[in-house]
Amino acid sequence: MSDDSGSSPAGGAFDDVIAANDDYAARYSLAGLKPVAARGLALVTCMDSRIEPLDMLGLKPGDAKILRNAGARVTDDTLRTLVLAVYLLGVERVLVLPHTRCRMASVPSDDAVHDTILEEYGVDTRSLEFHTDNDQLGALRHDLERIRHHPLLPAGLPVAGAIYDVDTGRISPVDF
Repeated sequence: MSDDSGSSPAGGAFDDVIAANDDYAARYSLAGLKPVAARGLALVTCMDSRIEPLDMLGLKPGDAKILRNAGARVTDDTLRTLVLAVYLLGVERVLVLPHTRCRMASVPSDDAVHDTILEEYGVDTRSLEFHTDNDQLGALRHDLERIRHHPLLPAGLPVAGAIYDVDTGRISPVDF
């Protein structure tokens, strides 16, 4: 897509990915795929590009609803999306899957992130919550409980947690 001057969006910063879409569209095979989670799974995981959610869990497109954010945290927006996924998109179970060597689990606090961004970039981000927590297992336990006790999600909804190892590709279930 281009503007009236004929230049590409953002001065060409996205030309590579827009061009790659031509190849993708030429071999596109997902037309007609239903919008529900065919295997009834919602996966909450991190935005880290070392995570390949479908491949690592033996899934294919259409099998699951995948929710990604920094740190794989169960935020209010994650809960809103899970409510929609359960009632409208065929989700019957939820797996929360943070990973090893996560930047959001390696900083002491949101304040440390705010300070770093302010010092290095001059941007005051204190209006945002980053949900950092260097106790990754404690954060995972908290997030699982948020889902299990959310008043708009069905009682008895299967909810589990695991940690993905970015160095081995293995997941380790965590039982809380």
